[in-house]
Amino acid sequence: MRPTMATSSSILRFSSPFFFLLFFHSLLSFTQAHFSISSLVSEDLFNKIFLHKDDNACPARGFYTYPSFIQATQRFPRFGNTGSLTTRKREIAAFLAQISHETTGGWATAPDGPYAWGLCFKEEVNPTSDYCDSTNKEWPCYPGKTYHGRGPIQLSWNYNYGPAGKALGFDGLLNPEIVSNNSEIAFKTALWFWMTEQSPKPSCHNVMVGRYYPTKADLEANRTIGFGLVTNIINGGLECGKGDDSRVNDRIGYYQRYAKLFNVDVGPNLDCANQKHF
Repeated sequence: MRPTMATSSSILRFSSPFFFLLFFHSLLSFTQAHFSISSLVSEDLFNKIFLHKDDNACPARGFYTYPSFIQATQRFPRFGNTGSLTTRKREIAAFLAQISHETTGGWATAPDGPYAWGLCFKEEVNPTSDYCDSTNKEWPCYPGKTYHGRGPIQLSWNYNYGPAGKALGFDGLLNPEIVSNNSEIAFKTALWFWMTEQSPKPSCHNVMVGRYYPTKADLEANRTIGFGLVTNIINGGLECGKGDDSRVNDRIGYYQRYAKLFNVDVGPNLDCANQKHF
C-alpha cells in the first residue's frame, strides 16, 4: 500500500505559527534541561577565580568545591543560560563576584590582590544578632537557633532560611546549620536567593539578563539596571545611597576581575551610590 500524501489542510496545520512556537518552546526546554554551567565555567577557570579559597588562612578551606557548584546549578537551569553568550557570562561573573565579596578573606596587600580571596568563609564571624525577626509569623524562629549569615551569599534571617529550605528540600528554620555543613546546599541557597524575586525587589537574575522592568518607584529611586542594582538587592539598606562606599567598591573590584577572566565587559551602572534602597 502506497503512503498517502499529506493533504493541504494538514500541511497548513503543521506549518502554522502555533506549531513553530510549540517546537521552539520544546527545543528551548530541552536545551535548558541539558545545559551544564561547566561549558562556561571549567574547573580550571573556577580555580583561577577562587585562587585562595583553600588557603590555610581560610576557615572554609576544602568546603566550596567545583563539583558542588556545578551540581547546585543544575537545580536552576536558567542561571547562566539566558540571553546571549555575553549576557550569560556576565551573569555568572556577577554572581561569583557577589558571593566572593560576601565571603572574602582579601585585604589590600593580599597575595594576588584583594580580589583573589573569595569563598574564604562559610559562616559569619562573631554575629551580633540571632537574626530572628519575631514579628514574622509565617517563618517562626526555633528556640536556640540562629539565622546569621551562612554559605556563599551569607543567607540571613528566618524569613530567608524558611523559604529557601522549603524551595530546596530542607528545614531551614529547624536546621539552618546545614547551609554551612553541606557544600551543595550552600551553593543552592545562594542561587535560590539570586534567582528568586522578593517583591518589591526583582531577582538578581532578571536584572543581569535584562528582564528587569522598573516601576515608577524604581525610577524615582534611580534604581537603574546594572551590577549596582544587584548590590542594592543584596545589601542596599547598608551600602546604597551613601556615595562612595568601600564595600560596594569591593564588590565591583571582584566583578571587574571576573569579567576580564570571562572576556566580557561589565555593563552599565556598577555602583548604587545614588540609588535609594528598597
